[in-house]
Amino acid sequence: MSPTELPSRTLGIVAHAAGDLRVEAIALTPPGSSDAVVEIAYGGICGSDLHYWIHGAAGESILRAPMLLGHEVVGTVVKQAADGSGPVAGIRVAVHPATPGGDSPRYPAERPNLSPGCTYLGSAAQFPHTHGAFTRYAVLPSRMLRPLPDGLSLRMAAVAEPASVAWHAVSSAGQVVGKTALVIGCGPIGALVVSVLRRAGAAAITAVDIHDYPLTIARELGATTTLKADDTGAIAAVDADIVIECSGNRFGLESAVRGATRGGRVVLLGLLPTGLQPAPLSLVITRELEVVGSFRFNDEIDAVLDALADGSLVVEPVISHEFPVRDALAAFAVAKDAAVSAKVLLAF
Repeated sequence: MSPTELPSRTLGIVAHAAGDLRVEAIALTPPGSSDAVVEIAYGGICGSDLHYWIHGAAGESILRAPMLLGHEVVGTVVKQAADGSGPVAGIRVAVHPATPGGDSPRYPAERPNLSPGCTYLGSAAQFPHTHGAFTRYAVLPSRMLRPLPDGLSLRMAAVAEPASVAWHAVSSAGQVVGKTALVIGCGPIGALVVSVLRRAGAAAITAVDIHDYPLTIARELGATTTLKADDTGAIAAVDADIVIECSGNRFGLESAVRGATRGGRVVLLGLLPTGLQPAPLSLVITRELEVVGSFRFNDEIDAVLDALADGSLVVEPVISHEFPVRDALAAFAVAKDAAVSAKVLLAF
């Protein structure tokens, strides 16, 4: 497609307010000198997209104006950036949705995911909001684009962004080879954590969830044992070297602490609600547990794409549904029900 053939308007998925999600024509933003135009092939519905639709907010990021959703996207470049940067037209790409920024308060320079002014596609954390890329044609900074390795399909690459979040969390767990691992919460991110742990060489992986369906997926991705979330005695008996908490609720937090072995490490990946959270911190002290947070990712997406291409990272079982973009409202309704869905893809 030549630049002259680009439409002035394109189809997008826009959250207007809590409970008000629309598939509508939006104006195609004129690209800046370092922006490419990407024809989006697939977009994965994330928990934050669901929160903006259901609650009009994702945590403390409150929707104050209509916002184009979506940050888990892949597609093909149809117009290279005018300054010559980034992939040329015809290259299939994944998207790294973060733009690090700000220097106060300070943060480690080698961890730009922690930069205080970092923006993310499809985020209302700042105002004006950062529009996302759930649109047929997306104008994106060329630095966000990652060419896909040969042999990697766009459909599989659509899982690269959440898989990078999982990869970052597993890296935060330290040495994995030969260790026992416990994963609390097996939604799409937790399921991908299981897969990354298996690839990293964990000797045994116990997966926990309140629903049967996510546990089935976890087993397909490498979990050696699965437990229901209400079986607190069995969870506490796991005695795991590594625990990765992906549920984002206080009950999961408690299970994570109780399921860790003495001297073990607990990685908090699921985003807990704002404010104080009850937790058995006496066990953190008496067991000398290491508790670390894990937030988004940095350059892990490059390693993830290579691992997807060579088949060492298995993700296909986590893709449960695919909907055409015109059926986005139905897709969001399915994605909302964790008992019957995992990663729901939109095909543009």
